[in-house]
Amino acid sequence: MWLVHIRDIKLIIKLKTMVSTLKNYRTLFIIIFYMSIFTSVFYSGYAEKLFSRDITEIRAFCGSASKPALEESAGIFEEKTGIRVVLYFSGSGTALSQMKLSRKGDLYIPGSPEYMARAAKEGIIDKKTTRIIAYLIPAMLVRKGNPRDIQKLTDLAKPGMRVAIADPESVVIGLYAVEILEKNGLLEAVGKNIVTFSESASKAASLIPLNTVDAVIGWRVFGIWSSDNRLVLLPSDQIPRIAYIPAAVSSFSKNPDAANAFIEFLTGEEGQEIFTRWGYITSEESAFEFSPEAAVGGEYRLPENLSSLLGAAK
Repeated sequence: MWLVHIRDIKLIIKLKTMVSTLKNYRTLFIIIFYMSIFTSVFYSGYAEKLFSRDITEIRAFCGSASKPALEESAGIFEEKTGIRVVLYFSGSGTALSQMKLSRKGDLYIPGSPEYMARAAKEGIIDKKTTRIIAYLIPAMLVRKGNPRDIQKLTDLAKPGMRVAIADPESVVIGLYAVEILEKNGLLEAVGKNIVTFSESASKAASLIPLNTVDAVIGWRVFGIWSSDNRLVLLPSDQIPRIAYIPAAVSSFSKNPDAANAFIEFLTGEEGQEIFTRWGYITSEESAFEFSPEAAVGGEYRLPENLSSLLGAAK
């Protein structure tokens, strides 16, 4: 009888030991599990982002003509430096107004020198930091297959043609489109066929794939952004001006060194390779190949009677 009790006691002790061991293993497993997660997070480069309170962030107000290349550049720049670049895209004029009203932003990157000149005149940017990133050539874009057989600028004046340009009051390429039509004596004839204004360059580029218009007067680079766009180049003598994308540090930047570092990246070898890959021209010599007699930069004033010359878009 006592032997039975002793065996029971031994069994109970053994069971308690097993339970205790299992609990220890469970605790050990939990510790190892969470340590493995922490180690993975730490060594994958996210630890600094999760635990650091000192991540530098700069804001750039940009014309949307540089959108795809700037987005890629900002991502690579952050990986290399830890500096996050927040990009705000709109028409160059709209972007300037946003900076002026809010007194915020570290960088201004419009789609042409005209708006940079305005920013400098109004004290929005530090003129000494201005650099050229890439050059822009005006061109026509039509639908894939060119169903309306648009070959030259005068074709945009044909009856029933649906033409789009960006808003010339706030978007650089809209301003250039009006200038091209006026210089070539076609503003009134083509104006009656302009059916819409887009609020930014990137939205102008998207109108062709949407099949809402037959042609867009935009930048040459738009034809490279989408395979649905077919590019129709203008003869060199029809292009009065070539634009360029400048960048400058704002006069009220809280992180001017970081902002200037991003400009250095954009104008350096790696940044220029990114812009080239997206179809931008990064040298003045190459830009002149499209229009040797064209001016670079400069200013153009819209006609006072512009609204009376436009069609359904007015």
